[in-house]
Amino acid sequence: MKSALALLVLAASATAATAADSPPLRPDQMEFRSLFRELVETNTAHSNGSCTLAAERMAARLKAAGFKDEDLILFSTPDAPKDGGLVATLAGTSTALKPMVLLAHIDVVEAKREDWVRDPFTFIEENGNYYGRGVVDDKALAAIWTDAMVRFKKEGYRPKRTIRLALTCGEETSGVFNGAQWLAQNRKDLMDAAFVLNEGGGGLTDGKGRIVSQNLQVGEKNYQDFVLETTNPGGHSSIPVRDNALYQMAAALLKVRDLEFPLMMTDTTRSFLARAGEMRGGELGAAMIALAKNPEDKAAEAIVNTDRTYHSMLRTTCVATLEKGGHATNALPQSVTANVNCRIFPGVPSNEVQAALVQAIDDPGVKITPQNGDHPVALPPPLDPKIVGPVEKLSAKYFPGVPVLPSMSTGATDAVYFGALKVPVYGVPGIWLDPDLNGIHGLDERIAITSLMTGRDYLTDLVKMLGSAK
Repeated sequence: MKSALALLVLAASATAATAADSPPLRPDQMEFRSLFRELVETNTAHSNGSCTLAAERMAARLKAAGFKDEDLILFSTPDAPKDGGLVATLAGTSTALKPMVLLAHIDVVEAKREDWVRDPFTFIEENGNYYGRGVVDDKALAAIWTDAMVRFKKEGYRPKRTIRLALTCGEETSGVFNGAQWLAQNRKDLMDAAFVLNEGGGGLTDGKGRIVSQNLQVGEKNYQDFVLETTNPGGHSSIPVRDNALYQMAAALLKVRDLEFPLMMTDTTRSFLARAGEMRGGELGAAMIALAKNPEDKAAEAIVNTDRTYHSMLRTTCVATLEKGGHATNALPQSVTANVNCRIFPGVPSNEVQAALVQAIDDPGVKITPQNGDHPVALPPPLDPKIVGPVEKLSAKYFPGVPVLPSMSTGATDAVYFGALKVPVYGVPGIWLDPDLNGIHGLDERIAITSLMTGRDYLTDLVKMLGSAK
């Protein structure tokens, strides 16, 4: 779960729904709670956990529900035996319709017991919440998808469109085996889909129990790090010279600071600005509406840019995040490196961003090297009414009076790997969070029981509706 939800910190509408207190769980919800607990209590942090074990446990639940061995594909690689995943298939009745993929990552951010009030890998219920690492990001969705497949099988439900569940590892840690990437590159036959439903969407409350909005993520930025390096013969600090690797790097980073990429829009961001502007009101809201109508309105853009979230949503951004250099306090530096983190607007190749950095820095003595491999270009999905329509229809049922806002994330998920396959990925609404984002990636991560259970019902109905549609 990334920063898309930060886009939803808007003024609450008068019609916002209220998140009710947790009622007693139904029998089917108790069964789901058992599955969810097992997944949360299976440590899948990269340092000391095992996604492979989690995938195997979810496969066992699917097999117990009636899935055959040939419907369940457990995968891993010899160099990453604990980073395995699972693909499960519920065959549809139509051979003409491409499948839909239910994607969720089962790895989690690291968590230290000494930092938490509660054991991060013990499932704890307290004050109407479930606590544990991953209860939101992303084991809530992984459990909901797995549970939906279990329920469909037990009910004898046959969708028109084949449904595939993909539980993957590696989303939360850079530079390690990534299951979604591996599937997209090595099992295109399984991932060649009409669309993918993924994390990244969701609702937000006003912090007082009212659900302000539900978010449908339609597009996200790509992630790329660039390492900048300057070198110099160095020398004794008692006889300094202006030719200094640190000064050279400092000058380069100041140019990165001042690099402003041009405004860009997709159908999603244009729609978001218009609808979110109406909700917000005031000068900023009016400017958002004006910019949606006319992206060339520089006065409106200047006002919208005062909000750093909206500024980032509308362009590629690059920022210095790390610097390291020098070898002694009494010596001129011989080598300095810095990391520049770029979040690249959908449709823009990373080599164009590298070229922009080279042009802005304008110093052949600064070496610039991309760090995250050859990521595919992030695909900006269409605002497809076949997706948006069912999302809005069910949202009106489960969250009456709450607007559905299509938005583009300034962060990134595993959706980027489907760009090379030209498969659109949508971050679905359903569960909701508070403005503090419920401790995601932080301490004492939590999810409201009503949010989880209502989101489960919503998302199960959504999958059925999309699975039964032409």
